[in-house]
Amino acid sequence: MKDVFSEQSGDYVKFRPRYPDELFTYLLSLVPHPGSAWDCGTGNGQVAEKLATHFPKVEATDISRQQLDKARPHPHIRYTLQPAEQTDFADGSFDLVTVAQAIHWFDFDAFYKEVNRTLKPGGVLAVIGYGLLHITPEIDTVIRRLYVDILGKYWDRERKYVDENYLTIPFPYPPVQTPFFAYKETWSWGHLTGYLSTWSAVQHYMKEQQHDPVALIADDLKAAWGDPAEREVHFPILLRIGKIA
Repeated sequence: MKDVFSEQSGDYVKFRPRYPDELFTYLLSLVPHPGSAWDCGTGNGQVAEKLATHFPKVEATDISRQQLDKARPHPHIRYTLQPAEQTDFADGSFDLVTVAQAIHWFDFDAFYKEVNRTLKPGGVLAVIGYGLLHITPEIDTVIRRLYVDILGKYWDRERKYVDENYLTIPFPYPPVQTPFFAYKETWSWGHLTGYLSTWSAVQHYMKEQQHDPVALIADDLKAAWGDPAEREVHFPILLRIGKIA
């Protein structure tokens, strides 16, 4: 498992998008007896908190101490510093395993072996993520220039799995047709630029070039944004479901 977000863990909490309630309603429909869940690569615990409203026991793991330190305590959640590929959980511990916006950093084979070991018979693995945001065609064009033209070579190679909507990750489970979900929120200009600054490729660029690549598009982005104080932002949700026999 690869850690690329510890350094900006505070900004990650403030600016990263969340996931729609409808997604969790769907996941619960797949788990008839929600007893225990494991949120792997939990980061600051966004998904773990959602699960904790339905599961009496949630294990939330990450390899970033800085990220875990930003997570809010919850009586149903136990946060531990553990890699995705090797945990101290007993065999057959969980009804549901979730991994949100993180599986592309994992050793796939080792992670799936751990999932198969720790899920109960009939348990569910939910691989979740979100793609590139959409605001307006004009704003999207400027953001795409940052994403592709400026940051292209600075993205980790694993990012391609997100660009390919998680459809190309190794996935050793029978296909499950899933509904389409999107996350929608109203953001200010400052929230948008804060979010862009959390991109891993932005951090890689800054370390090499010693200046902020978001500043290179700031004027064009502001012109495309226009006068509104806030705009509606949309993220398509990526979702793969695996079921253990």
